[in-house]
Amino acid sequence: MPQIETFYDVMRRQGITRRSFMKYCSLTAAALGLGPSFVPKIAHAMETKPRTPVIWVHGLECTCCSESFIRAAHPLAKDVVLSMISLDYDDTLMAAAGHQAEEALMDTIEKYKGNYILAVEGNPPLNEDGMYCIIGGKPFVEQLKMAAEHAKAIISWGACASYGCVQAAAPNPTRAVPVHKVILDKPIIKVPGCPPIAEVMTGVITYMLTFDRLPELDRQGRPAMFYSQRIHDKCYRRPHFDAGQFVEQWDDDYAKKGYCLYKMGCKGPTTYNACSTVRWNEGVSFPIQSGHGCIGCSEDGFWDQGSFYDRVTNIKQFGVEANADAIGLTAVGAVGAGVALHVAATALKAAQRKSQTARDKNNEKTEA
Repeated sequence: MPQIETFYDVMRRQGITRRSFMKYCSLTAAALGLGPSFVPKIAHAMETKPRTPVIWVHGLECTCCSESFIRAAHPLAKDVVLSMISLDYDDTLMAAAGHQAEEALMDTIEKYKGNYILAVEGNPPLNEDGMYCIIGGKPFVEQLKMAAEHAKAIISWGACASYGCVQAAAPNPTRAVPVHKVILDKPIIKVPGCPPIAEVMTGVITYMLTFDRLPELDRQGRPAMFYSQRIHDKCYRRPHFDAGQFVEQWDDDYAKKGYCLYKMGCKGPTTYNACSTVRWNEGVSFPIQSGHGCIGCSEDGFWDQGSFYDRVTNIKQFGVEANADAIGLTAVGAVGAGVALHVAATALKAAQRKSQTARDKNNEKTEA
């Protein structure tokens, strides 16, 4: 395989100092949730390993994953594209078009067989022999199979590639399917979301380039470092959920107080993603913080789960179906009932003792 510059080579050529390079490695470790001991390992990997060639293809999609990716802040998307990886083909970002673009794709596959990463945004439609999505005059499903044949790993960007998303929603006239339904013999990393968080996308790439392996995946094939907890688990509105304090109507007083959005259809309790920790726009906010409930876009089939504003779960625990006052009254009622039972039991025991005493006295008189 032709030699490609390392990440460190590129940074030095751009005038980046060693000190700034080490700061970058520290920030990268922090973004991946790794401790300080991993900083030297990241630095060593970036100093010695050549940049990995990446082919980025697009099927049925809206390009929101690319839009999210280019807004990454830690690391910056430009650093990922220009320094960390060798993005040899992306028909959305590359300057070449038409035959030149297709030639770049074929050259990359031929030069780096078994050594490139295939990033897939969107999904292939299978109906009508794949004619609902044409790339370079051929069905996208053919391009996908060709590019996947010699890839060492595949990243499925977004809900479209990971699960099918809106294209695969019922009745699915194009027979759109997720990538793993077509490619069966390659390791696939699913990075779902509509779109995924920018730093999650760059974090997955950084991990793969640094450690030369796939990150730990959950049972659905998602990186556990970003998809192991529900949004609900770290949501700043969680105390209101536990206290039974909910928004009842948009823009009501409870909404203005920042109460829980569960009754407005928030899917946070059933959605696994890093929105409530990593957040969006360089960590500024996420949908729930902006006043809108989670729509569950990183879960399989979220378009077919009914309205975004209807509850899809029947979570039964303290505070869900009653406000704090009602819960308090119920508790008071329970205490009152307990007191009444205690009084009744005490009175019954006293009556029983009195009756027993009277019987004993009658027996004594009879014996006398």
